[in-house]
Amino acid sequence: MALASIAHLTYAYPDSPAPALAGANLSIDGGITLVAGPSGGGKSTLLRVFNGLVPHFHGGRISGCAEVSGMQVIATPTRRLARHVGFVFQDPELQTVYATVEREVAFGLENAAVPAAQIPARVHDALAEAGAQHLAGRAMRTLSGGERQRVALASALAMQPELVVLDEPTSQLDPDGADLVLDAVRRVAAAGRAVVISEHRLQPLMEAATSLATVEAGRVTTSSPSAWQPPPAPARPQPHAAAGDEVAALTRVAAGFDGRTVLENVELTVGRGEVVALMGPNGGGKTTLLRVLAGLLRPSSGSVTRRPGRVAYLPQNPAALLHRPSVRDEVSFTLDHAGGTRRGETPDRMLEALGLLHVAGRYPRDLSSGERQRAAAAAVLAGSPALALLDEPTRGMDASARDSLARVIEDLRWRGAAIVVATHDADLRAAVADRTLTVRDGAVR
Repeated sequence: MALASIAHLTYAYPDSPAPALAGANLSIDGGITLVAGPSGGGKSTLLRVFNGLVPHFHGGRISGCAEVSGMQVIATPTRRLARHVGFVFQDPELQTVYATVEREVAFGLENAAVPAAQIPARVHDALAEAGAQHLAGRAMRTLSGGERQRVALASALAMQPELVVLDEPTSQLDPDGADLVLDAVRRVAAAGRAVVISEHRLQPLMEAATSLATVEAGRVTTSSPSAWQPPPAPARPQPHAAAGDEVAALTRVAAGFDGRTVLENVELTVGRGEVVALMGPNGGGKTTLLRVLAGLLRPSSGSVTRRPGRVAYLPQNPAALLHRPSVRDEVSFTLDHAGGTRRGETPDRMLEALGLLHVAGRYPRDLSSGERQRAAAAAVLAGSPALALLDEPTRGMDASARDSLARVIEDLRWRGAAIVVATHDADLRAAVADRTLTVRDGAVR
């Protein structure tokens, strides 16, 4: 008997005319199952069936059968399923409950009434398994997105579930962090637990995977991982002219928060028509550098200069930006306040460029993670900003969506914007960056 299975499952979100899953069939019986497919194709919906969020939390219409550990998902409360299924979301911010790392990892154990004497050891082991033991003692609000992601994985592993489900777990991680997470995935599978993992970056796990499920337009097809072929490498850009006039500059800047110095003695200049990529480990200071450039964080010493013009800032968590009734309304709001409508710019032009016209009337928070990321990018990049600051902009995006974003960045460049992108996505860097800076241990090189 399979540990988890779905059979002839069709599911539609409330008020959605088309099903997110259509007659889906999948069987999980140990090992690592990779889930692939385009953004918005149904991957996250499929994963949320296993822990009962679909349909118990989201509502909607469902038919067919889904079982986990002998329990019928449709008839079993999520609190009971949570004892058997560990889940790591695409957005680690959605899982944070407590203020400190150890309390966060212990949260599920406390709710499951694990004896208090056993909790510290299980928290310690889970942090080590997730490659996050060095984060012990930290406040959650001081962690980078990638560090939060590793803590979320530790929280799931602490419950010692039979099935571990991970939705884009490496999307915000530096290469070393991603390797640690993928090593943890392999150890979990080797210990006899089943793993289902949705990823756009499939190649590192292909050799360890036992099966591959592709979800597209709500339909699930299975194949052997050995038959998978990596996508072609993105085209390298043509050389660009030298950067124009200075748009933003940092001079001997030091910055941090909560008494921690994150950046020290930073010198940086960005010019018109230039794209600068920031690379480096999680927690190295990339987000802090973007926040200083944006004027959201005041440096403790040094100076920041910016020429007049709008600053567009895309944070790691796009949900922080999206509050309007539709995706089109989000872009319209920016254009109205930036004067874009007076110059003849329309929301649909930006939405078409990012492949979002088909969801223009949808509520942004109901979109898939990759679609939500593009919606946030559309909302901040409309209206010809003078300075665009993008923090992990391809999070949750498939290759097609990433290429669309690269074209938008190119368009902004040729219109004179200065663009700074913090990213672990080597393909995006290769496609758009004029130069790359490494941010590590508070220094920029």
